[in-house]
Amino acid sequence: MKILIVGATRGIGRQVLEQALAAGHAVTALVRDARRLDVQHERLKVVKGDILDANSVALAMARQEAVCCSIGVKVPWVYVTVFSEGTRNLLEAMKKNGVRRLASVTGIGAGDSRGHGGFLYDRLFYPLLLRTVYADKDRQESLIRASGVDWVIVRPGFLTNGPLTGRYRAITDLSGVTAGRISRADVAHFILQQLAAPSHLRQTPLLSY
Repeated sequence: MKILIVGATRGIGRQVLEQALAAGHAVTALVRDARRLDVQHERLKVVKGDILDANSVALAMARQEAVCCSIGVKVPWVYVTVFSEGTRNLLEAMKKNGVRRLASVTGIGAGDSRGHGGFLYDRLFYPLLLRTVYADKDRQESLIRASGVDWVIVRPGFLTNGPLTGRYRAITDLSGVTAGRISRADVAHFILQQLAAPSHLRQTPLLSY
């Protein structure tokens, strides 16, 4: 599979890149600063660009079969638009290139996952630090839902640098659920599964142990 990863220099995106290469996939990484991606591999292509630049997104999208979007921002920001504007560019490039499969990472606080982060997260961190971020992630999710592509929106719980276990829950009914921890490696494992053979097509699973 030929996978475009946006957000490959760190976190979940870096885990997706490493696991994808280990599994034999061909990876294209769209990065703003190639020096931050200290990986060399015969099946890795690095494209310098920005998700907010439609031209560089279009260049990276050529001949791809699937897309992983795992971008992030530093908080707090007064007003955030990178998730929605960047996703608009991704979806347009996917449409022009006939790319159907998309896995996009949002998080606890997007859509109907709001209120499932636990007391401190819901009452303190979300309103004080994350409100503008998740307002834009809501816009991002709306664009994806309306796009017509074969999407999965991945909402990880509280991220750790723990190992890949392959043992986690993908929860779609959040009734009575409070998010727990999940390693970035296991989130990446789920993303690759969904890009290869989606079991949660057009769903928004919460990932947690």
